[in-house]
Amino acid sequence: MTIKIKQLPECERPYEKLELYGEKMLSNAELLAIIIKSGTKENTSVELANKVLSLTDSKSMKVSSKGNLYLEGNAGKSPKENDKNVLSCCETNKELSCANGQNDNLLEALQGISLEEFQKIKGIGKVKAIQLKAVCELARRMAQPVKKRQIKITSSLDVAELLMEELRFEKVEYVKLLLLNAKNVIVRIVDISKGGINSAIVEPKEILHEAIKAGVPKIILVHNHPSGDSTPSVADIEMTKRLYQASSIVGIQLLDHIVIGNRCYTSIFSAERIV
Repeated sequence: MTIKIKQLPECERPYEKLELYGEKMLSNAELLAIIIKSGTKENTSVELANKVLSLTDSKSMKVSSKGNLYLEGNAGKSPKENDKNVLSCCETNKELSCANGQNDNLLEALQGISLEEFQKIKGIGKVKAIQLKAVCELARRMAQPVKKRQIKITSSLDVAELLMEELRFEKVEYVKLLLLNAKNVIVRIVDISKGGINSAIVEPKEILHEAIKAGVPKIILVHNHPSGDSTPSVADIEMTKRLYQASSIVGIQLLDHIVIGNRCYTSIFSAERIV
């Protein structure tokens, strides 16, 4: 026989526990139970929450990241001169750090679970699934920087941290362009294209058109891999080389092309030594 939440001591009930001890004392399952609100005849809200968390096992993964440091004043220099100023960091495989450990890795993976997947759990109907998706989206938005326009980009890690939460759970590829001034401060972030599961088709002329129109001297290209693996494809590398050559002709400096995965990223400039 299942024990109901009301049959538990007050100090063990999620609502009361939060009120008595604060939200930091609650487990992930207890916090989710508050969102879920009620259980079923077979399961308490905490037990339902644990079932929801079990969905994330296959969503959490570790993949590679590589990065560059960007220095000001490189526009117009030759590839050899730029090569001295593009300092490679993170040359070994690494994932973006998470202060709260593996349990929070699983919790964050909830953002990648669909309404239909939530509803496969007995006791999670349409309303509860929508509530869970709404909470996940609020968490994603809260993790984004508030003032993108005031951000100075000094490395590929800056770019990854800026766009990671926005892109890492997307089901299709998105291509974004960071338009930077001479001091590497973001002027604007432009959505270039949206593609399928495996690719987003984009040509250098589309990218350079946006940069020329904005009158900026520097750009960084960013796109995501829905698979969660940030390893650049052959097409990614070839397109980067073509864009680098084209941008050099029109006097615009392509600082990098960054691939965003799930909690990881790869700088194509660092991985492939483009310059």
